[in-house]
Amino acid sequence: MPTIVRLDVHAFHAPLATPVRNAFGAIAARPMVLVRLEASDGAHGWGEVFANFPPGGALHRASLAAKVFAPLVAGASADDPDALRAKLDRRTQVMAIQCGEPGPFAQVIGAIDQAAWDMCARRAGVPLWKHLGGASPRVRVYASGLGPDEVAATALAKVAAGYRAFKLKVGFDSARDVANLAALRDALGAAATIMVDANQAWTADDAPARIAELAPFGLHWVEEPLRADAPIADWRALASSCGAPLAAGENLRGADAFRDAIDAGILAFVQPDVGKWGGIGGGAEVARYAAAHGATMCPHWLAGGVGLAASMHALAGSGSVRGYAEVDANPNPLREEVFPLAIVDGRVTLSDAPGLGVEPDLRRLAPFIVDR
Repeated sequence: MPTIVRLDVHAFHAPLATPVRNAFGAIAARPMVLVRLEASDGAHGWGEVFANFPPGGALHRASLAAKVFAPLVAGASADDPDALRAKLDRRTQVMAIQCGEPGPFAQVIGAIDQAAWDMCARRAGVPLWKHLGGASPRVRVYASGLGPDEVAATALAKVAAGYRAFKLKVGFDSARDVANLAALRDALGAAATIMVDANQAWTADDAPARIAELAPFGLHWVEEPLRADAPIADWRALASSCGAPLAAGENLRGADAFRDAIDAGILAFVQPDVGKWGGIGGGAEVARYAAAHGATMCPHWLAGGVGLAASMHALAGSGSVRGYAEVDANPNPLREEVFPLAIVDGRVTLSDAPGLGVEPDLRRLAPFIVDR
């Protein structure tokens, strides 16, 4: 039985000329933290850790992966990703509580899970989407992160690039949100699929009125209108009264949290993030539970190319024909260098290469490498 012999960690940082803004802050640089597992039989796999926030968080996650997790994975089975994820959860739960960092620990585990699944699919000689049981390599995608500036121009550029669905950032002042959405709908026409993302900006008292202002423009979903930790009762009240489908999940952590949200009937679209919690295996569990309860998985991702590939393989592997994979509309060389996309009529066709079909070229990424 092959065992894991090493975990390598690589951290990258790409400054931005124009920060990416949302309702709660801005990203002034694009980070990427990659992990690479290697097994005793020579197989290997890649994963990516969520590291967008806070600024400088990438180095912290990289150090956590190298100093805490590398010793824990050494000698573990290299052909059972679910067992590896369970072991890492179990071994680090108390540590995560002790230092008050359950999020970063879960993020590193999510990346290691991605790498373990990539490695297993490579060993099997099949693409990950097929290894997971998917029937088709084609996934629907949407252009994410539009706004708050130059909304129409950005959207039209994405139409020319092949996109047919678009997500606008809202949660700014009311007049700006309405004007941006009106401009987007006017530019794209009535047939375009449009979502909005409030990034947890509204309170339970404010959200109904804010959504009512936006609903006439035709919304496929309203994402994170409330804080992720708002009481289920507040989410349920909003879902039953606002007249628009709700989406969330990127900031939920743990299978129980996803089951509670799905059981409550508050989410039409469920958005686990492979680099924040659960990786491929946890996301697959969420996708199955969501499908059994009438919700649709649409994985969240807004970082580098390895995690984007993992996110798309997770969606294709789930077998969902209604789900969308998120693709950031903003420039990111750490995505574009690693996983360039060809989008045709709103869809990406994943390759038949084994595993994720992605092999980061560290020489090309050398200008962005940062030391721990």
